[in-house]
Amino acid sequence: MSRPWADVLAEHQRVIAALCSHGEVVDAIADRITTTFAAGGRVLIFGNGGSAADSQHIAAELLGRFKRDRAPAAAIALTTDTSILTAVANDLGYEHVFERQVRGIGRPGDVAIAISTSGGSATVLNAMRAAREIGMIVIGLTGERGAAMADMCDLAFIAPHTQSDRIQECHQLAYHYICERVESRLPQ
Repeated sequence: MSRPWADVLAEHQRVIAALCSHGEVVDAIADRITTTFAAGGRVLIFGNGGSAADSQHIAAELLGRFKRDRAPAAAIALTTDTSILTAVANDLGYEHVFERQVRGIGRPGDVAIAISTSGGSATVLNAMRAAREIGMIVIGLTGERGAAMADMCDLAFIAPHTQSDRIQECHQLAYHYICERVESRLPQ
């Protein structure tokens, strides 16, 4: 049964208000990404479904531009190349679609941004393990049920909710803030 619009908005506002305590982690994530770009590193971003779309959104904001004209930043969404995704899924198994790309593209010191509202996606967890083995910095965006995923991260933003829609709303707010903060430090 559908809830009234006012109830949905009230829930959204409660969840967003709870993000006030997350300032330290989003600032730390932005600082880590900025440091990586300054050192000539890259950011690899991945997730499934809505998180795949968020991966592409983040990469577009960083590589293209967010609010000002400036030099491009090396950000790659691992969710976009259908030939790679389908070949790896067919030949090695779907659970390896991001892991294979991380192993092929990632370098020590690069950043891997793993997005999973549940925190339990095998494709995301496998890629995170590979990133750690390579020596990448692992950043996670997840929800309250993503404790196992968060434990694999150097930095984790945990949205204070268990439902994907509210979690994704929190993630979008956080990554827009992160992109703005990173962009303010990138050269023209």
